[in-house]
Amino acid sequence: MSRGWPGTLLEKAGDFLALIKFEHTIFALPFAYLGMLLAPQEGWPTGRQVVWITVAMAAARTVAMGANRIIDRAVDAANPRTADRPLPAGRIKLTTAWAGTAVSGAVLAVAAWRLGPLPLILLPGAMVFLIGYSTTKRITWLSHFILGFTDGLAPMGAWAAVRGSLFTASDLPAWLLLGTVTTWIGGFDLIYACQDVDFDRRAGLHSIPARFGVAAALRLSALCHLATLALLVWLGSWLGLAWPYWVGLVVVAGLLAYEQRLVRPDDLSRLDVAFFNVNGYVSVTLFVSVLLALTLS
Repeated sequence: MSRGWPGTLLEKAGDFLALIKFEHTIFALPFAYLGMLLAPQEGWPTGRQVVWITVAMAAARTVAMGANRIIDRAVDAANPRTADRPLPAGRIKLTTAWAGTAVSGAVLAVAAWRLGPLPLILLPGAMVFLIGYSTTKRITWLSHFILGFTDGLAPMGAWAAVRGSLFTASDLPAWLLLGTVTTWIGGFDLIYACQDVDFDRRAGLHSIPARFGVAAALRLSALCHLATLALLVWLGSWLGLAWPYWVGLVVVAGLLAYEQRLVRPDDLSRLDVAFFNVNGYVSVTLFVSVLLALTLS
């Protein structure tokens, strides 16, 4: 018996959410909230701002992941590690992927409009990175940092939505958050890319591990995470954040050190733990520590 169009629609929505791994939004959403929490010159962001920033962040990540899966579907099919993803494996149709990505883009546009003039002005530039970052691995081994920059637009956009500015001296924290996310995500993407070295070389794709080797990539990843911590120290000092922030920063430093110790050039067996578990803890820890610091100030 046919389940009818409501059941079919729900099934397609579920397939699309599996395609984009919607649950991994936790990596970047707390950083968007950091931009939102730190932007008010006094008080807290409004409930309306919280809702629309959440919608914008979820929609932006969905656009980025949907576009990534569509653009890379042939590459994913050829890579044994990714061949079982829903699109190359045929568990979701290309039309469903396009539809979900397009709807998410429309939702993002509405959210930007509801958040004010500056987010709407910035939207086209953000869309270039959200959609275009997936192509950069075909062009440059700097793609890891372009991905990080793209994710770093989340806290910057949230800051712009609440503060209504980005280019004054008082907007420095937004840029520090951009740098923090760029180096943090660029650093762990370097680790993640180590598992595809052989395939990337055969396919003519660009990555730092494929170009310079796994050992060099892991060393650069460690330097990136040191830069992340330095930027977070600068951020906390600039804003005069209270002690919970600094306690959280110590925890984050420990987590990043642990992440670096999980992988070695001759042993990538714990890479998924480093990528999926530790990075979720990093973002949540930072969010909680900032929230507590602001509550006590």
